[in-house]
Amino acid sequence: MRFFKISRSFALLLTICGASSAWADAPPWMHNLVGVSLPAYDEKTSAVLLYSDDVLTIQSNGKLKHLERRVYRILRPEGSDYGTVRADMSSESRVVSMRGWCIPAQGKDYEVKDKEAVETALTGLENGELVSDVKSRFLRIPAADPGNIVGYEVEYERQPYVLQDAWGFQHLVPVREARFTLQLAPGWEYRAVWLNHVEVQPTSSANGQIQWSLSDIKAIRPEVKMPPWVSVSGTMLISLFPRDGKNAGFRDWASMGKWEEGLSSDRRDASPEIKNKVAELTANAATPVEKINALATFMQKEIRYVAIQLGIGGWQPHHATEVFQHRYGDCKDKATLLSTMLQQVGIESYYLDVNTERGVITPETPATRWFDHVILAIKLPEGTSNSSLAMVYTHPRLGKLLIFDPTDQFTPLGQLSGELQAGYALLVTPDGGELIKVPQLSASLNGITRKASAVLDAQGNLTGTFNERRLGDAAAEERARMKFVSADKDRLKAIEGILSGSLANFVITKASITSLQDTREPFQMDYSIAVQRYAKPAGDLLLVRPRLIGVRSSSLLETKEARQLPVVFDGPRRDTDTFEITMPAGYEIDDLPPAVDMDYSFASYHSKTEAAGNRLKYTRTVEIKELSVPMEKMDELRKFYRVIATDERNTAVLKPSAAAASAK
Repeated sequence: MRFFKISRSFALLLTICGASSAWADAPPWMHNLVGVSLPAYDEKTSAVLLYSDDVLTIQSNGKLKHLERRVYRILRPEGSDYGTVRADMSSESRVVSMRGWCIPAQGKDYEVKDKEAVETALTGLENGELVSDVKSRFLRIPAADPGNIVGYEVEYERQPYVLQDAWGFQHLVPVREARFTLQLAPGWEYRAVWLNHVEVQPTSSANGQIQWSLSDIKAIRPEVKMPPWVSVSGTMLISLFPRDGKNAGFRDWASMGKWEEGLSSDRRDASPEIKNKVAELTANAATPVEKINALATFMQKEIRYVAIQLGIGGWQPHHATEVFQHRYGDCKDKATLLSTMLQQVGIESYYLDVNTERGVITPETPATRWFDHVILAIKLPEGTSNSSLAMVYTHPRLGKLLIFDPTDQFTPLGQLSGELQAGYALLVTPDGGELIKVPQLSASLNGITRKASAVLDAQGNLTGTFNERRLGDAAAEERARMKFVSADKDRLKAIEGILSGSLANFVITKASITSLQDTREPFQMDYSIAVQRYAKPAGDLLLVRPRLIGVRSSSLLETKEARQLPVVFDGPRRDTDTFEITMPAGYEIDDLPPAVDMDYSFASYHSKTEAAGNRLKYTRTVEIKELSVPMEKMDELRKFYRVIATDERNTAVLKPSAAAASAK
């Protein structure tokens, strides 16, 4: 449960439903904080978390009680968001009560009681989630204004499928004091693992109470292209182990894999209809790879992503027969059906749990359910060799495993989206679970290759034809954008967006798109444009920018505040540009921009402008090689982007040729 920033529409709902408040004294644990010294903060800090207290009580029947208290001092108007409390409920957790208070700088205290809370379900089809038993309760605390103190208390009752908990003690604002108390039932054990913080030893009492305390915890300010929150914020993960062993926390990844394998052991039985469909789809497939491709294509194109997650359904897949019959399912459902279909042609496969934010799971992370996506590791028959299958992990015991995402309808078999590359994943086999590192693909499999041929007249006007060839995520993004676009004028908007970042006064005179549906082929766009006054006159000279279109520079690090966190990239990528501009008659080269050659461990950039007869030829290549840039290389990254920005602005100078000058 946490405070969070609500949308305007939901804020309006809270206003209409109106949390009514009453004059009532705030509890002593809040009043004790009036006048306390604040931790260090800067002028942009909207609030300070004065007090954070979590008490987790283990009952003898296996149920958990969780008491959560928070107290904030509001410093700026933006801090009013901390006056809205959110508590989530599901089949594993229910809210017993929630109350809130405000201690104003002047005047009497306010109280908001449980009955004033607004409850809502997670509705809508965002990300394909159709049905879920997760609900939220919201409580609005009045007068969350600068100078005032707001606080709340929420009590939960939980009966989780797996006995684990996480204490996230670092936040977007500074924390003055944070405590976590664990009250164990007789005979229970626990294990605590600290992430992104030095381990703190608890104090223990004779009645089985264990408590951890922290103070003056620095805030983490969000930054563009920062690592995922849980990979940088301080967290303590707690696994609980009851006497009877039921629903125990995971001791290791192997035990987590066994738990997941147990949930799905009876879900991959094939019905006669599934067997018939497999026979139909693979009838003309001569090799194992052709069979895998036929079944994978069916899964991508014919089985829609729709999530129905009730109770354990958030973790357990539906039966393959149900998914096949209804033609929809979530990620683990689609992986289950594809695994079932592969079995019918004698090909084994295994679940692969991943997180779509690289870095959430690392070798230091204890076994936990911090995965948000399920894909498939397909065991390739011995001797299989196919150049199109790049995303292959070689397992010491299982051999070559082809990693494939059945949910991603725009990435072909043999590749994988950049967000899933180079991260850690849980390979689930009948023997249990094993953490593996997903390979990183070659940068040559993702990016844009642009070629252009243009003609410049003496007035500086330019006409040109362009060809763009997109691979990997660059292709998937365009295909996804155009999925529901059928009108040509709407498809032109993608090209207009590309051009508008580099050109003014342009008109698209012709355009076409190739391989929109066939993901096995590069996505291509061909278009012709006319640009008025592209070249700029300077006396009798013409200034021409050789880099016609495409922006690879970035203002990411051009901020007043120093960067605090590493920079992460979406995936490996290589973009190349080759632009040729025919000079107007009567002009020749007077000056050319310098070539650029930068090669860092994380990226490289090479560009060159040269004369080729009556033409200017500009070529460049930019490549992302490493997917994370550490703090010690921020200066290199800043220089990298600045040099690119200069190169993208540079101009060639054309002057009247000697023959043209003498003719005048």
